[in-house]
Amino acid sequence: MDETKLTSGEDALIARYFQPLATDPGAFNLVDDAAILKPSADDLVLKTDAIVEGVHFFPDDPPDTVARKALRVNLSDLASKGAIPAGFLLTLALRSADDAWLAPFARGLGEDAARYGCPLLGGDTVSTPGPKMISIAAFGRVPPGRMVHRSGAKPGDRIVVSGTIGDAALGLDILKGGAVAKALAGDVAAREMLVGRYRVPQPRNALAQAVRDHASAAMDVSDGLAGDLAKLCAASAVSAVIDAPGIPLSAPAAALLARGTVGIGTIVAGGDDYEILCAIPENRVEAFAAAAGQAGVAVASIGTVIAGPSAPKFLDAQGREITLKHLSYSHF
Repeated sequence: MDETKLTSGEDALIARYFQPLATDPGAFNLVDDAAILKPSADDLVLKTDAIVEGVHFFPDDPPDTVARKALRVNLSDLASKGAIPAGFLLTLALRSADDAWLAPFARGLGEDAARYGCPLLGGDTVSTPGPKMISIAAFGRVPPGRMVHRSGAKPGDRIVVSGTIGDAALGLDILKGGAVAKALAGDVAAREMLVGRYRVPQPRNALAQAVRDHASAAMDVSDGLAGDLAKLCAASAVSAVIDAPGIPLSAPAAALLARGTVGIGTIVAGGDDYEILCAIPENRVEAFAAAAGQAGVAVASIGTVIAGPSAPKFLDAQGREITLKHLSYSHF
C-alpha cells in the first residue's frame, strides 16, 4: 500500500489494520511496492468490483458489513466461474484516516479473508474529498481451460439459480423507508434478515466445483435476475423461458409478493442477490443438485434455454408472459 497519500499516520494504520490480513508470503507483509502470486498449473481468474458510499452502501452502514460486501461481491463472481479464491488487492479512498471506522472495517475484512481463503496481497490507500470508495481486485484459480463462461448455454439446458432471489432489493427498500418497511414494521426478524441480505451478500463459493463440473454457462446475479439472464442468453446466442412462480423466494419475500406489497418486477430486477445463475444440461441437473446439496446450498430449476434471439420470457402461473418495466439495476 502507498504510505504517503492520507496522513503521516498511515504507515501505522496499515501496520495495525491491514498487515495482519496479508497472510500470504507473496504479500511481503505489505512493506513492498508489489506482491507475488505464485504460479501454478491452474488458470488464473481475475475479477474487480468497486463499491461506493451512497450507491452501494449507506454512510451509516456498519463498517464491517461494508468490508464484507466489498470482498464478497468479487468472490461471488469467482464462484460463478468455478474458481477457488487465491487472494485480493484492496484500494481504499477515504476522506480521513478514522480509527473508529477502520478498526471494524479491517476486522470484518480479515474475518472474511480467512473464511474464504482469500488473503490480502496489497493495494493502495488514498484520500478523497468525496464519498468513500472500496475497490477490490480478486484472483482465483481453475484447472486449465475449465473456467465457466457466460457463453455456452444450449437449447434444452435448464436454467438454475442458487439461494433465494429478491431479498436484497427488499432490504434496500426497508433502509429507504419504502413500502416494504411499512409492511414489515412489526416483524423485526424479517426486516433484519432482508437488510442483512442487502448489506452482506452470501457468495456461493461452496458451489464452485459443482458449477465447474456441470454448468454449460454461468454468472452471478448482481444486477437482477432478469437482466443478468438476458446477458447470459445474449452471450450464448440463445433465449429462455422462465416459470416465475418457480423462482425461489424467502418466506418474507413470498409473503410480500402474495400481499401485493411488491410485484414480481421488484423481485427479478432489483439486484444485489449475488446468487449463481447457470445453464445445466438436462442430463446433469440431478448431479448438480446433488453436489449443491452436499455443499449445503439450495438450488432451484426455474426454466429452460430455448433457441432464438428473443429476450428471455417470464411466465406467470397461467403461462402468460409477464411484462417487466425494468430488467435490472443500472449503474448509470
